Amino acid sequence: MDIQQQIKTLSEELRQHNYNYYVLDNPSIADYDFDIKLKQLQELEAKHPELAEVNSPTQRVGGEVTKNFETVVHEHRMYSLDNSYSKEDLLDWETRIKKMVDGVVQYTCELKYDGASISLTYEEGALVKAVTRGDGTQGDNVTANIKTIKSVPLLLKGKYPSKFDIRGEIVLPFEGFNKMNEERIDTGEEPYRNPRNTASGSLKLQDSAEVAKRPLECLLYNITGSNLGISTQFESLEGAREMGFKVPTAAKLVNSIDEVLEFIDYWNVHRHNLPYETDGVVIKVNNLQQQEELGYTAKAPRWAIAYKFKSEQVSTRLNDITYQVGRTGAITPVANLEPVELAGTTVKRASLHNADQIERLDIRVGDEVFVEKGGEIIPKIIAVDFTKRPADSEPTQYIANCPECKTELVRSAGDAKHYCPNEYGCAPQITGRIQHFISRKAMDIEGLGGETVALLVNEGLISNYSDLYELNKKQLMPLERMAEKSAENLINGVEASRQIPFERVLFALGIRFVGETVAKKLAKHYKNIDALSQATIIDLVTVDEIGIRIAESLVDFFISKENAHIINRLKGFGVQLALSEDVLANQTDKLKGKTFVVSGVFETVSRDELKKLIEDNGGKVSSSISSKTSYLVAGDKMGPSKRAKAETLNVLIISEQDFLNSII
Repeated sequence: MDIQQQIKTLSEELRQHNYNYYVLDNPSIADYDFDIKLKQLQELEAKHPELAEVNSPTQRVGGEVTKNFETVVHEHRMYSLDNSYSKEDLLDWETRIKKMVDGVVQYTCELKYDGASISLTYEEGALVKAVTRGDGTQGDNVTANIKTIKSVPLLLKGKYPSKFDIRGEIVLPFEGFNKMNEERIDTGEEPYRNPRNTASGSLKLQDSAEVAKRPLECLLYNITGSNLGISTQFESLEGAREMGFKVPTAAKLVNSIDEVLEFIDYWNVHRHNLPYETDGVVIKVNNLQQQEELGYTAKAPRWAIAYKFKSEQVSTRLNDITYQVGRTGAITPVANLEPVELAGTTVKRASLHNADQIERLDIRVGDEVFVEKGGEIIPKIIAVDFTKRPADSEPTQYIANCPECKTELVRSAGDAKHYCPNEYGCAPQITGRIQHFISRKAMDIEGLGGETVALLVNEGLISNYSDLYELNKKQLMPLERMAEKSAENLINGVEASRQIPFERVLFALGIRFVGETVAKKLAKHYKNIDALSQATIIDLVTVDEIGIRIAESLVDFFISKENAHIINRLKGFGVQLALSEDVLANQTDKLKGKTFVVSGVFETVSRDELKKLIEDNGGKVSSSISSKTSYLVAGDKMGPSKRAKAETLNVLIISEQDFLNSII
């Protein structure tokens, strides 16, 4: 089998496996085996870029950086929908329709998913363009970002029109949304408010590699174009599914408004079991010829209408406001409510987020408050029933001192939250930091869970994560529910954690705003904890993706004598606080102080390998050319605008081979 055939075969295999997993939810290959095949394809394409397909499965990983999104005019306008909220609204709509068209009218009912609208353009079965809704007439070209979403087919299956647009919603499933928020909370950042805004914001990220990390999905529902070879909306959904699109299966063909209402009533209850956020039902005239006859108003199609679910909302009494302390010292106010049923669950508590939220809503203890589930999951207070406010009600005074250790709280300019500065004397912070240290993505200490950490802290056996390395069986055995085997597993887990690589240890330290990605960047740049601890704010902000907020947090962390003591102890216990010799073997300072922009297609190494070589040799990779750029490494098919800008700014343009020769 020649190289071209190998690339073609691997591409087809990967597309099918991808379709099975992300569209059919029926994986046909182990993740490991998929990754091996993908790596094989990447290596072949790197060696033979001329044979790489434009819509290769390797395009899913992202890597393009876009500073300004191109504005694209929609070939077919993207209209809004008129909304309805009652049976009467739907009956009025039906009456108008039947006055304008002849014959029997059927309706396609579809769930209205709450995400970011997108229009995908396909030509000869290949994805060529993805554009946001924008103002309906024009939107942003976000093709590079959309290609990272695995439920979007890059090449179609079966029969398809030669050219068409297909519309849908980019959504963030609840599971992925919750996971992203857990990670943000871990790094001391404000959680995202809801899946819809997060999905929409994801499409506007400048770096497609960052989009690829987010578990976005694309749900398609409307084919638009000429000579499509379809006659009904329901037929178009089935056809799109056969082409390889992820088309929701909830859609139903019905014959009357009464059947429409049955569909609405069913999903008003069962929507809470769906993995995505939904806010209603879209009803469309099924026959496309009838749709054409009905046409459009200035802003919406006459042949479709959205029925909006009422947000499930209840009122209940606010009994008390308490305050929680996170591992970073962040204070979160919590509303303790009279228990009430909401969307199938009993709600007793709701986050009040911060002092500004309490002040904005004028929330007070004793108030009757309206509660709904934001994104169908998280209970939130949306308003106060001022008609039921007690006459003796007093405005809420946000606490001035930590509820746990009584230390005076601080709030920095631009920060939404108050913080307890007593890092090493505040019990929830102590416990939280240790729980973070032992977590799976950090030190991954087997045999040690959150409850055991709390027990060890309460018993005075540990007061910081370095104390874990001095624990012994004799200390552990008397503890509640601690048998000999459990004690051995804990000790062995701590012992094994000494081999965890530096970047994960750095993440485990729990420095505010230093998540997994930032920790990897810092470890690679500074190579050891000593160099990092000596870095100034000015030094730190020169590191790729390190902003002023992260830099200040790092400097504050290392200034602390307590932290310095803990790190010295970790060194003594053999924890990895520097990159290993194997990792360092290929690293030099040959390119220190030089900034590179890499653009085009390369023959000897891939673009990512080229960037790695730059960083491994002390250089910095930038996404855009500026007066600070030292070199533009130009490959084949580099855009003329980059070359022109480099020449204007007198940036030296070098070839791939020139660069490789410079570091040998």
